[in-house]
Amino acid sequence: MGVKQGVKFVIITGLSGAGKSQAIRLLEDAGYFCVDNLPPALVPKFAELCAQSGGKITKVALVMDIRGGEFFGALHDALAYLRYHEWPHEMLFLEATDEILIRRFKETRRRHPLSAEGSIQDGIRQEREALKPLRERADKVIDTSALTPAELKYELQSLFLKGDDAQSCLVRAVSFGYKHGLPLDADFVFDCRFLPNPFYVPELKHLTGLDAAIREFVMKDPHAAEYLALIYKVLVFVLPHCIKEGKAQVVVALGCTGGRHRSVAMVESLREVLHQGRHRVLVEHRHISEGV
Repeated sequence: MGVKQGVKFVIITGLSGAGKSQAIRLLEDAGYFCVDNLPPALVPKFAELCAQSGGKITKVALVMDIRGGEFFGALHDALAYLRYHEWPHEMLFLEATDEILIRRFKETRRRHPLSAEGSIQDGIRQEREALKPLRERADKVIDTSALTPAELKYELQSLFLKGDDAQSCLVRAVSFGYKHGLPLDADFVFDCRFLPNPFYVPELKHLTGLDAAIREFVMKDPHAAEYLALIYKVLVFVLPHCIKEGKAQVVVALGCTGGRHRSVAMVESLREVLHQGRHRVLVEHRHISEGV
């Protein structure tokens, strides 16, 4: 039959409150196609859809747990399907002590999926018993009782992320205009308003930082290149510490007056140097379409 090449499945299950949501967020940040609370009966159809994606979907993480109610029992059949058809897959089981789980439910003020008519502890007991066969067949069991979020993330990275994926932090480089306000999600803000402004050059005024003429105008100033080098140096220093603290991304905002010229040109130049340094980067120009 042959192993299905190109698509890897990670099945995440375990006790409610043990950290499954954090696990799937980590894998989503690492490029996995993630589905939370997928009915197990849909796994065969979902696997075939992944196979038909033309290589666009290569890593999949599925959370399937007791929330599925009567559908959850089909998980054993879903795992048997993946095994029979030789889809590469691993199963991660997350658990914690009763005391820790009760504390987490009380802190979040959420009810246990099985405790509609009883106590949280009764729900945990029922769930632990129901999941015992899955725990026994899991490829990896993690007890999250004593783990901080950062420690759990490190544990998951060591299991599922290899090479550059395990040591990367996404940089979101954002251009903006100060007259529209500071980006609320920015971790670092750099002011580009001291650079020469193309707005006051008639033939450049109606262009944007995406145009070659604006890029050339802004970057030919020696202070622009020096400033770009300093921003990159700050990021190279900060990113390893962000990874250590468990941050999945860092938002770096560069602003000018209107957000159309200087900041856009600088962000595009920053994108290039980050790519050259083999950093993952996404670019967003928040005010480039605002009127002149």
